[in-house]
Amino acid sequence: MLKQFVTGALASAVMLGSSSLWAADYTLRFGHLANEQNIWHQAAEKFKEEVEANSEGRIEVLLFPNEQLGSEMDVINSIQLGTADMTITGESLQNWAPKAAMMAVPYAFRDSEHMRAAVNGEIGEEIEAQVIERTNLVPLTWFERGPRELTANRAIRTPDDLDGLRLRVPNVPLFVDTWEAMGARPTPMAFSEVFTALQQNTIEGQENPLSLIESASLNEVQDYVNMTGHVRSWIYVVIGRNQLERMPDDLQQVVRDAAEVMQAYEADLFVEDQERLEQALTERGMEFVEVDQETFAERALPAVTEALNDEQRALFEAIQAL
Repeated sequence: MLKQFVTGALASAVMLGSSSLWAADYTLRFGHLANEQNIWHQAAEKFKEEVEANSEGRIEVLLFPNEQLGSEMDVINSIQLGTADMTITGESLQNWAPKAAMMAVPYAFRDSEHMRAAVNGEIGEEIEAQVIERTNLVPLTWFERGPRELTANRAIRTPDDLDGLRLRVPNVPLFVDTWEAMGARPTPMAFSEVFTALQQNTIEGQENPLSLIESASLNEVQDYVNMTGHVRSWIYVVIGRNQLERMPDDLQQVVRDAAEVMQAYEADLFVEDQERLEQALTERGMEFVEVDQETFAERALPAVTEALNDEQRALFEAIQAL
């Protein structure tokens, strides 16, 4: 009798707990470089919520922030090998698809509206098509990145105000050539060395989005944020084409619909975050300076167009014509 009771109790427990033992039909391993507080990760959490709810649990999304699956390039390679499924990536895609270089070309875009028109139109379609063809990654949606701004210990409103400013730039030849053309003395340097180099006056300025200016506490060694907005860029949320197409059409649509919700959610967070960043840096003593961006763009143009190959230059000219 006791044995029958125990057996029945165990069977009931298994039935009651079956939902915890149930496995999804498909699992999406979504790795990226941002931390849990970053708006990209918050958007990824929204995507997970939408996919799992609207697939009725048939798709499980596992999130791996903080480079848990490796660097951006590591995760891309893992997706191509089938050991990861999704990531957030930017101009690194140009290693396969040269048109993706447009994602970070100085003064390609006049403002956010101009960039959105390009990304959402035929130019964006052209870039995405090459990304899919060359990488086997499918862009599901895209996020706007904060524009890169110039910090220094003096106000800089025109290129003439640069006057040989010793400026840290990432080790990107296009960035070096562009800042030289605008009158600065660019020095490639690892970002980890920037704070100390500014503190010791080895360099006099640097350029980055407001989010990095804040997180690196550059307000402690720089007085001005000169709003050059010289690089406006975006990043894609991508999924492996094989991973997407192995799912039935209805679940593929669930993933695509969730990506649209994620994009709108992240866009709202982005606007709020940019406002917060400007206020936070102002409160920490930095002064924001309006810049003659049109003159900067004119000065940069010859260096930019010379650095691009024929395919990229045609795309750049199409963007400028919008």
